[in-house]
Amino acid sequence: MTGDPILPAEPTLTQTEIDLRLPVAPQIHQILRQQIIHNQLPPGSRVSEAELAESFKVSRQPVREAFIKLNNDGLLDILPNRGSFVKKISKAQVMDARFVREAIEADIVRLVAEEHDPALERELANQIAHQAKAVEAGDPDLFINLDEIFHQTLAEAACKMGAWAVIQDQKAQMDRVRYLSLMEQNTSKLLVQHQAIVTAIADHDTAGAESAMRSHLKKILKDLPTIAKHKPELFEPGDD
Repeated sequence: MTGDPILPAEPTLTQTEIDLRLPVAPQIHQILRQQIIHNQLPPGSRVSEAELAESFKVSRQPVREAFIKLNNDGLLDILPNRGSFVKKISKAQVMDARFVREAIEADIVRLVAEEHDPALERELANQIAHQAKAVEAGDPDLFINLDEIFHQTLAEAACKMGAWAVIQDQKAQMDRVRYLSLMEQNTSKLLVQHQAIVTAIADHDTAGAESAMRSHLKKILKDLPTIAKHKPELFEPGDD
């Protein structure tokens, strides 16, 4: 489990080509989801089925299916006779997702810390080293990808991928704020928090690992009000 961490196969932000050998709608959904989370499609912007179908060189049906999934994700408003628009960020949904994520991941990290798995500990140390390089390079896009790998690795080690799937379904709005937060500041504090989690796991300190994880996932409680104050146009009005 050593060497470079395996990055998830995420689309690039400017990707318009898809693999026609694979189901088309899920690919379009993932591309648009990433563009929304990374603010390439900002809140309030209009998206067109026809224009995207032409861009992807596909029929409108898979684009429509992707739009429906994005609507279910809470990322897109589909308004009859008006068009489809990227939803503004809901602070309430961000807080709900954070609550669910903390509850699940606090238990996950306790389970991981209870075990003695030298291979996992080496893998986590390797991931921390790659995260440090991303911090040094000032590359928040890479760091947020490595952060995703880090948390997924813990879920896999605890044999809780079903719980991880629940988190994935919940955290789209949270990811939008996390990305904005990383754009506003460096990632060194997050790296320190990850290091604290890994140290507690290596020490088999279940209480320390849980405390470190909870502290890490509470960071958004401080970031959200600041970002909403400086960029109110990105958030749903009166949603507190």
